[in-house]
Formats: sequence, C-alpha cells, structure tokens
Amino acid sequence: MPRFFKFSSHDMAIDLGTANTVVYLRDMGIVLNEPSVVAIETRNGIKKVRAVGSDAKLMMGKTPDNIKAIRPLRDGVIADIDVAEQMIKHFIQKVNGGTTRFFHRPEIVICVPSGSTTVERRAIRDAASNAGASKVLLIEEPMAAAIGAGLPVTEPVGAMVVDIGGGTTEVAVLSLRGLAYSNSVRMGGDKMDDAISSFIRRKHNLMVGEATAERIKHEIGSARSPQGDGKILRIKGRDLVAGVPKEIGVTQAEIAEAIAEPISQILGAVLVALENTPPELAADIVDQGIVLTGGGALLDRMDELLAHATGLPVSVADDALICVARGAGRALEDASYRGVLMEA
Repeated sequence: MPRFFKFSSHDMAIDLGTANTVVYLRDMGIVLNEPSVVAIETRNGIKKVRAVGSDAKLMMGKTPDNIKAIRPLRDGVIADIDVAEQMIKHFIQKVNGGTTRFFHRPEIVICVPSGSTTVERRAIRDAASNAGASKVLLIEEPMAAAIGAGLPVTEPVGAMVVDIGGGTTEVAVLSLRGLAYSNSVRMGGDKMDDAISSFIRRKHNLMVGEATAERIKHEIGSARSPQGDGKILRIKGRDLVAGVPKEIGVTQAEIAEAIAEPISQILGAVLVALENTPPELAADIVDQGIVLTGGGALLDRMDELLAHATGLPVSVADDALICVARGAGRALEDASYRGVLMEA
C-alpha cells in the first residue's frame, strides 16, 4: 500500500457489491477490489472479526464451529448491518494505510440498486456513517455503471446499460443525467452459483460448495449451449449416496442447462426495459446498442445471447467488473456529474 495513504484521509466511492467490494479513492482511482466476506470468531460469547475480504473468502465452507464466514450483503442490499459496518470500516482503514485516525472524516459515495427501498438505503447510509464517513451520498448502480463505461449520460442521447452483479441485475435507459427507465431484478451471479449446485446435486448426487460452484461458472459457464457437450471440467465434492468424497466430470452443456433459468430472467428484464423505452430513446439505442457491465457480463456468450434475442448490437464494457466503482468515483470528482448523486 503506498505510504502517502497514511498522511491524509481521502474522499472515496464504494461499490458495495454482494460478491465484491470495490473502492475508488479521489484522484487515485481504484485502490481495492476484494470479496464482500467477513469471518467472525466467537469465543466465550464474544464476537470479533477474524478476517475480511480475500482472507475471509478463503475460509468459506472450511471454518470450525466457532468461526463463521459471512457475506453481509444479499441481493445487492445489506442483510447484516453490524457485519457490513465492520467490513466497510476495515476497507476504509486499509485504503488509508491501516490507520484509524483520519485528518478529516471522508465523504463517501456508495452505489445502491435502483430498486432498493428507503429502508435498505438508510441501512447503507448508517453503516457507512458508523464506519467513519462525514457525509454519505448515494448513486444508483446503473447510472454509475454507465458513467464508468463512458456512455454519454449528460447528453440528450439514449443509452442502455445492463449491469449484472452478484445479487442484482440492473437494466436502465439513461439520458440527461437521469434514468428514463430502470428495472432491478434480484438475480445475478449468486443465483447462477445456486442453480449450478442444485443441478449437480440432482443429476450427479454430488454436493459441492459455494466456491466450487463459482469456479465451475467461471471456467465453463456459458449463456448459450455449445454444440455437443463442449468442455469438460473435473470437480470434487461429497457423494450424497455413499457419503464419501468423489470426483466427477461436468460438461459445458450441463452447466448451460443449469443456469438457463437465471439467464432467462435477466433476458426477460432486458426485454421489458426495451418495451418500456420511449420511442425517441429507443431510436438512439438502435444506434448505440446495449452495454453490459458487472461480473455477469463476463459470462461466456452473454453478449451473443442478448444480441440474438434483441436484434441490437451488444458490447461488454472495458473493465466490466470495476465499471460501477469507477463511475461513482468520476461522479465524486467531476462537478458535471454531481447532479446524479443523492443525499442519503
């Protein structure tokens, strides 16, 4: 970590994602990208944080009884406010070189799903304030994603972004610093992982953990079925019949079948958005196409599937994983975007 982080506290933007938390520091860019996981140790009835981020994720599914690896966000919103607060505090300290003494409490911009409720937004604000923020501003995830992807959100031109995260998929049509239409479905990478686990359990009588399901998705997951079986991946888990560890091979075609339902829900949200887009903005989208952001955008053939279903050009944004945090950071730094930020 650069030494100069220790001498001042910087305003920052945080993409508080279900799967990963990404931090953008004013004038420095992305400085942290770690899993949204906290390991809590309970000893003599007292709970304390054992690990946060990458270290905590390595513990998932492998902890003794007195340690629990918790993901404090579900479906893009805070499920456990106390643990979320500890996680935000840890990440703020980490980007400030480990110090807890700020020269000034930072102003923090946090990304929220467009469909989140007032109560959910208040929980995010409270967690960030308690973690050391002097002021908390919110930005809706599709707007941040569009800014991060370099779309012309300040101009009278329609742009469409589909942000596929771990917990939610945000579909939005943007123009003139506002959302002309937005739709948030609680469907994303986590549901795909769950679908893969369930499918392997049903078809192969094999129980696999969350980390294995995620690895399968990354290595052979595809939004469209391949010709034939496609690639084969060897995986390990627990045989549900014999109760012993076992290794099997799963095919790309099987995994495409496993995640077909979550994929169809994401596609449905995109088609609903297109149906509800005003005609003039729809004409712009025919020219501009659809831009995909978020981790789900990197799923093999996702862009191809959407292009085939909509008949529109579909592209994946550069650095799709960090688009939302980068866009929130630009909104923090650039006065021309300040109108897209909301008081928490």
